[in-house]
Amino acid sequence: MISAIVRRGWWWAADYAYALKWQLRGVPDHTDPSSYAEGAGPAIVLLPGVYESWRFLQPLAVALRRRGYAVHVIDALGRNRWPVDVGVGHVADYLRRRPLDDVVLVAHSKGGLIGKTLMADPGIGRRIRGMVAVATPFGGSVYGRLMPTRSLRAFSPTDPGILALSRIVDVNRRIVSVYGAFAPHIPGGSALAGARNVRLATGGHFRVLAHPRVVAEVERMVESTAAR
Repeated sequence: MISAIVRRGWWWAADYAYALKWQLRGVPDHTDPSSYAEGAGPAIVLLPGVYESWRFLQPLAVALRRRGYAVHVIDALGRNRWPVDVGVGHVADYLRRRPLDDVVLVAHSKGGLIGKTLMADPGIGRRIRGMVAVATPFGGSVYGRLMPTRSLRAFSPTDPGILALSRIVDVNRRIVSVYGAFAPHIPGGSALAGARNVRLATGGHFRVLAHPRVVAEVERMVESTAAR
């Protein structure tokens, strides 16, 4: 019992250390995100979590770009403070302006809610082959009820947006949900009925983004897409 508490405490501390690292990393880094979209490989679109810039997903962007995939960043999302429906609009506008098909979404946390909503859209959803979502609160988080801002209270399990999205199940089979054994921000976990659920042996909400299994799952989905 004590060892389990200590392990979770270490995961929690390591998680916030990772988050702080990538918050600070983005300040001096002037990398042009459009450079990741160069190339003819399958299109991958990054969807960061709430209050996150695309830099939180930069390790994934680098790893996937090295494998020859074209990785797209949605500048209009900024730090993703928008309500989910507004974020959906930004991504949809980006896709409408570009001839991208069989798109694979790679999302973190709130980004997965945006991604699932996009996949369910009868128009733009046809151009999205699937999504790998990391630590996404598909069923909400009990902590959402306690948050001081509307953008965070929207994660409550009783929020109308969360409830509406939970009733959409036909796209779940095209989603891979990756999450840790211990989720400090999502006590209920990120398992999604009908999806491919991948439970990692480690814990965390942010640091799981750097787990090699995430890149492997993205690559698996992208390669299956290219085969089609």
